[in-house]
Amino acid sequence: MPTIRRLPEHLVNRIAAGEVVERPASALKELVENAIDAGARQITVRLSNGGLDMIEVTDDGCGMRPDEIALALERHATSKLPDEHIERVTTMGFRGEALPSIASVARLTVESRPRESAEGWKRVVDHGQVTADEPAALPPGTRIRCEALFAKVPARRKFLRSARSEYAACQDVVRRLAMARPDIGFVLEHDGRRALAVQPDEALASRVARLIARELAEDGVLIEAERGTSRLTGVAGLPTYNRGVADHQYLFVNGRPVKDRLLVGAVRGAYSDMLARDRHAVLALFLDIPPDEVDVNVHPAKTEVRFRDPAFVRGFLVGALRHALEGAGQKSAQAPSQEAMGRWQAEPLASPTPPPAPALSSLFAREYAPAPSRLSEAGSTWRGYDAGVMAEPAARAEPVAEADEPALSYPLGVARGQVAGTYIVAEAQDGLVLVDQHAAHERLVLERLKAAGAQDAMVRSQALLLPEVVELEEAACDALEDKAGALAEFGLVLERFGPAAVLVRAVPSVLGKSDAAALVRDVADDLAKNGDALLLGERLELVLATMACHGSVRAGRVLSVAEMNALLREMERTPRSGQCNHGRPTWVKLAHGDIEKLFGRK
Repeated sequence: MPTIRRLPEHLVNRIAAGEVVERPASALKELVENAIDAGARQITVRLSNGGLDMIEVTDDGCGMRPDEIALALERHATSKLPDEHIERVTTMGFRGEALPSIASVARLTVESRPRESAEGWKRVVDHGQVTADEPAALPPGTRIRCEALFAKVPARRKFLRSARSEYAACQDVVRRLAMARPDIGFVLEHDGRRALAVQPDEALASRVARLIARELAEDGVLIEAERGTSRLTGVAGLPTYNRGVADHQYLFVNGRPVKDRLLVGAVRGAYSDMLARDRHAVLALFLDIPPDEVDVNVHPAKTEVRFRDPAFVRGFLVGALRHALEGAGQKSAQAPSQEAMGRWQAEPLASPTPPPAPALSSLFAREYAPAPSRLSEAGSTWRGYDAGVMAEPAARAEPVAEADEPALSYPLGVARGQVAGTYIVAEAQDGLVLVDQHAAHERLVLERLKAAGAQDAMVRSQALLLPEVVELEEAACDALEDKAGALAEFGLVLERFGPAAVLVRAVPSVLGKSDAAALVRDVADDLAKNGDALLLGERLELVLATMACHGSVRAGRVLSVAEMNALLREMERTPRSGQCNHGRPTWVKLAHGDIEKLFGRK
């Protein structure tokens, strides 16, 4: 029988290093977080060869005495937990494993000087062995240098990527931490070249735009929302300003950068009817929540969290994002690539309230109204296919009088014609407007479907002629049984059918002939991941968007001037009309000054 033995200290440190220090970026993250917790106002990071050869972090924080430096290099020694209530931790780090773990797989030099001390102290640990412990000259603060990472651990060194890839990961770490703390100045240098520099006490929106993309200052909306003791701030890009990957989504919980599936799913749900499935929003969100409502001690690197009430967090994020995006009105991001198209300007932030639209018999004349509650009166019918809701505009319309100067004051101007049966050309006081009639009408129809009570109709059930048995793991069946009441509100009626199966009696009617077994399995996976029935609601919203696309005016349809003007007026009244359901812009504007430049008049 094998003998149980206590592992030696150096081996314990190397095992801990395997959890905390995966690559240079991991070590850099721990060092910068220590500098933040030390109360630094300015942090300077120097890298050599992507951090493979050297990482140096200098701060102007509180500093450490010689005995504190020695204690900081021991395992599970920290100044960040004043008592034993780990659930109330408010600092970035608290495990006390970072410095000894790094010192066990690299040559670590710690130099520090408290403000009240006349001189500093230096301690050098080379792969777990103390090689120097002596006075040092440096200004108040701390300087930590990590060299030759994994030099004596070749099995780990060979799994590191190229210097360029490791540098990109280090740059991402500094960018995220700089975003989380706009009150701190950051400098990043790589091989003697300054790659990033931000000043302290910068406005959050300015710091985010500087670190993510400067276009976000114009193509984003500010997020400020509170619900109970929770608060959400940040900057969210307009749906028309999107990317092909989700790498530009920065999420923070209590000032800590995290990569949380629940938060990512909430972002996807908030943009569900405004972005194509293969496009991703650009944003930075900062969620402040009571410490006892979130567990930050889930992962050694503290990049994952667990919420006490995930359904509340998701609902809060989705609601705040959608409210902010609706507040943007008709604003859309316009980023054409050609030089001439680069002159198209974005709509002003504040638009004057448009006068009432002309009375027309076409669907464009209908007023937008907010969607009613999901709870509808008994016996009421859905008006989704009402002629005034879903039908195409009338073939003929009464002509309108020639637009006068007051009419040009409409934000989107007055229609002057149509190009290729697809684009409406309108004249406004401040320039020329081009509108994609299909994309614009698609958004209007979707908002009208919601206002007409489509959400109520979506939750109605369609009973299956033969109930379908779906076999699942027992834990998944338990979760579905617990949420059976909530799922029934969405139109999915389930019953427990033995220990490892459920019986599907009805599905949401709007899903039609969907695969009930696949639907139930996806919902079960969603429950296991998020703890609530989230996916089903998003699927139903996707159905609405599809219906709106099929029910809108097609490209190539000739519209009368009256119908074109009615479309423009409704766009001005409808929230989020600046982009279609797939995140494409519905209109662009060319200012008079830009037109003059095109013809050499300016």
